[in-house]
Amino acid sequence: MNADERRFAVLRAIVADYVSTHEPVGSKALVDRHNLGVSSATVRNDMTVLEEEGLIAQPHTSAGRIPTDKGYRQFVDRISQVKPLSAAERRAVQSFLEGAVDLDDVLRRSVRLLAQLTRQVAVVQYPTLTRSTVRHLEVVQLTPARLMLVLITDSGRVDQRVVDLGDVLDDADVSRLREMLGNALNGRKLSEASAAVAELPETGPDDLRMSLTQVATVLIETLVEHPEERMVLGGTANLTRSHGDFPGSLRQVLEALEEQVVVMRLLAASQESGLVTVRIGEENEAEDLRTASVVTVGYGSGTPLGGMGVVGPTRMDYPGTISAVHAVARYVGEILTGR
Repeated sequence: MNADERRFAVLRAIVADYVSTHEPVGSKALVDRHNLGVSSATVRNDMTVLEEEGLIAQPHTSAGRIPTDKGYRQFVDRISQVKPLSAAERRAVQSFLEGAVDLDDVLRRSVRLLAQLTRQVAVVQYPTLTRSTVRHLEVVQLTPARLMLVLITDSGRVDQRVVDLGDVLDDADVSRLREMLGNALNGRKLSEASAAVAELPETGPDDLRMSLTQVATVLIETLVEHPEERMVLGGTANLTRSHGDFPGSLRQVLEALEEQVVVMRLLAASQESGLVTVRIGEENEAEDLRTASVVTVGYGSGTPLGGMGVVGPTRMDYPGTISAVHAVARYVGEILTGR
């Protein structure tokens, strides 16, 4: 190998050892643990060059070095192949997720899986409504003047709303209302459905105008995005195991995770299904996350339904984390789009 390839091999070995041991890595340890094919003196020279390039740093007076954010970035950018989950892990993931009974259960299970597989904080965004399509709207008459609306999207999201009509409707009126709402909603993107529902009070029959107004008001509220309701987070306690990786800043990271707007912004950036994005330390826009790494991906076939990912220290098993995030996202997408 040439000098650049050899130095990257040294960097890769430093990353692997530091992630594993949380101890600064010296040249002798590298030669002993890794088959680099060169002497300790050559490794020391390579480490000097890597330090000059800002890829590793000496945390104190010991001879050991640790990767910098820039070093982790070069390491991640040159991961040529993400290590796949084992066959047993894939079967376990698939079986665990397929046992879910509804969308909420799928997302809760996904968060638990990601947190367990990566030992980091896991977060999953609910399917973004604007990208969803109305599969069905069920209208159930509870009393002559009260209806229950059950809106089901193609991503498996189910919303129930009760509407007080102000008018008394008979079975024939409810049937007409059900047909009009179905024609306006079924098969439409939610953004289009909202506009179609808004027109119903004006275009519908006069005798149902008051009822249509009440129903349209409730449905439009349901169809509009509510970002604060669209996230599941788990495994926060995992960060405490890495307390030393956040000197003086673990509290800031936890506070950032509580700010759902911050996390939603990270997930919203996952615009392409199956494409894993890694942000390391200072690359994070949120100041409180600049001692952390964030690994995210979109889930769903074609246009992603939402995003998921993990937040942890920069001293992270990047190949394993990327593999786990990618695998869980793929299974979640298959389950939701196949419902």
